[in-house]
Amino acid sequence: MADYTRELKQLLTEAGCRFHRQGKGDHEIWYSPITNRYFPVDSAIKSRHTANGVLKQAGLPKKF
Repeated sequence: MADYTRELKQLLTEAGCRFHRQGKGDHEIWYSPITNRYFPVDSAIKSRHTANGVLKQAGLPKKF
């Protein structure tokens, strides 16, 4: 199964999103200047649906 985490974090960083703090467990909290919101990012995203859901929360179009 594919791991989308590295590419997803790269897309978020290129869009201006930034790491805010460590969350519970293996999650990280990121901030999006596009939506002006904070959102969680798992450290091991195996599903393209989850990866696209994170992009949606960040205000970015689907990629996976």
